[in-house]
Parts: sequence; structure tokens; C-alpha cells
Amino acid sequence: MKTATRYIIKQVVMGMVIATVVLLPLFSFFDLLDQLDDVGKGTYQTSDAFLYTFLLMPRRFIQLAPFIALLGTVGALGKLAVNLELVALRVAGLSPIQISMAPIAIGITMLIGIALLEQFIAPQLQQQAITSRAVALDKTAELGKGLGIWTRNERNILRIGEMLPPNRAIDIEIMHFDKQGFLAMHSHAEYAEIVDEQLWKLHNVTVRTFTEKNIALTSASSVEWQSFLRAEDIATLTKPPESLSPLELVRHAAFLQATGQKADAYLMAIWRKVGSALMTLAMILLAIPFIFGLAREGLGNKLVLASIVGVSVYLLDQIIANAALLLHLNPVLISLLPSLTLITLAILWLRRIF
Repeated sequence: MKTATRYIIKQVVMGMVIATVVLLPLFSFFDLLDQLDDVGKGTYQTSDAFLYTFLLMPRRFIQLAPFIALLGTVGALGKLAVNLELVALRVAGLSPIQISMAPIAIGITMLIGIALLEQFIAPQLQQQAITSRAVALDKTAELGKGLGIWTRNERNILRIGEMLPPNRAIDIEIMHFDKQGFLAMHSHAEYAEIVDEQLWKLHNVTVRTFTEKNIALTSASSVEWQSFLRAEDIATLTKPPESLSPLELVRHAAFLQATGQKADAYLMAIWRKVGSALMTLAMILLAIPFIFGLAREGLGNKLVLASIVGVSVYLLDQIIANAALLLHLNPVLISLLPSLTLITLAILWLRRIF
């Protein structure tokens, strides 16, 4: 039984590797085409577009993991079925449930790998991709972790600790210089609300005004500031919620809630990461009855059906998530419902077959 289980695991892993080799370069190519449209703007070159695409690959792998799991498992088990190897395994004494445990074990291993990617690799590389692209487009510069984002115009330097969607900024410093290039005013705000393209509302502000004789210190609970940033510049400063690690999302959501701001996007992003991981396991569970329940279908037909199911689930999940943000629905329910529904359907289908 151990030998048979190892053989099934090997075949399923090979199927997922093949699915990864097909899907990941395909979707990365689409990312590259999108980036090539910006080549020539600022100092953004073709090499920058390739670098951006490369750094985005771990994120794309996480997004494609459910489809990789579905197609890889269907392809591997379907090949065993076509070659009558599943029949041989049944004759050797393995039940369908025992055969199914091998891909389920791989699914659990994938969940652990996705969790590690989400926390330690994908967010850092995606943020580096966003930052390097912004720098090359001459929009912003981020000087490393903890140093914040810096930008300027002729008379002002702006430092932002972090940008939080939608239109929130933490730890703001504004340095205003006079015509001779001397520092005339330094303002620090705990956080800011970006009201519109021109107006920022700074909160918990400390202002130091420099003159030839002294430094005047004033404080205010809130101050309006006329920004020099355009809307497109602000967009480059804002890290999308999906680019943050789970711990960063939890911290940002807590900050927004503590300051009385909406945290729907962050809460949705947190639970969508959980839902996406569960979706990977759901797709593997769904792939098993595809093989045992559609015995008369050829391997090609099974792969086509699996692809249709995968695309349909992806589109439905996106529609539900976007509608949930607009309607302010429960992020836990909306994020977990698709994967839990699929897991339930797959288990019911398996029980009916076995």
C-alpha cells in the first residue's frame, strides 16, 4: 500500500508540475504584455518589465494554485485511469478512499506551502515589483523597509510611512523649503485622509516653523493640506491589499478600525487568502469524483470539463467578492462560502460514488 501511495503521489505531483509549467508562464506572459505598454515612460525599460513580471510570479502561482490543483489531479488520475492502472490498484486491494488520500495529502502540503509563500515571499516580491516600477516611472521612491516612501516637487519633500487603501496614509512628514532652499517648515501627522486629488486632511499634527531667530512649535488635532500629488501618483503609492502579508493585513485592519475608518478591503483580503487556500483543497477533492464519477469520459473531455469548472468558479468568486465590497457584506462568509460549498459538494459526490 505504501508503494502504491507513493506512486500515486508521484503521478499527481508530476501532473501539478505540468499544469504549473503551462499556466504560470501563460499568465506571466499576459502580465509582461501589460507592462510593455509602459516601456519608454520615465526610465522604464524592457528589462524593468521582465523584472516586474518575474517578481510577480509567486503571487500568480498562489492565484493559480486552485486551477493547478484541479487540472494536475484530474490529469494525473485520468492518465492512471486511461492506462488501467487505477483498475490494477483496485485489484491490488486499494479502495477508492485509499487512492484518494494521496492527492488529499498533497493538497494539505500545498496549503502549508501557500501559507509560507503568502507570509514570507510573495508579498515582499510583489511590493518590490510595485516599488521598482514606480521608481522607474519617476513617480515615487521607497528607500527600504521602515524608511517610508519619498516624493517631492520644487519646494516640498513628502515622506509617507505607509499608504493604506482606500486613500489613507500613515506617518506623514512634509518639509517645505523657501526660495533660497532653506527649510522653512516641517510638519508631522500621525495619519492622513486623502479627501480628493488636491486636499489631504492631516490628523494629530505637529508643525515646526523655522525662522532666523527661533523655531516655533504648534500642534493641532487636524489640518487641511493642499497636496502636490496627482491621483495617478497616489495610486502608485498605494499598495494593493493582496500585496500585503496576512500579518500586515491584520495590523492594518486593526489600525483602521482603531481610528474609526473602514477596513472592509483589508478584512476581505485577509479572508480571501484563507478562502483561496481552502479552494485549492476543494479543487483536489472535486477532481477525485471527476475521475471515478465520469468513468466513461476520455481524459481530454475530463480536462476540458475541469477547465470549465475552474474558470466558472474563478469568475463567480471574483463577482461575489466585488459585490460584497460594494454591498458591505460579511467578508468571512463571502470569502469562505465558495470554497466550503465546493468542499461540501465534492464530499457529497464522493459519498454517492463510493
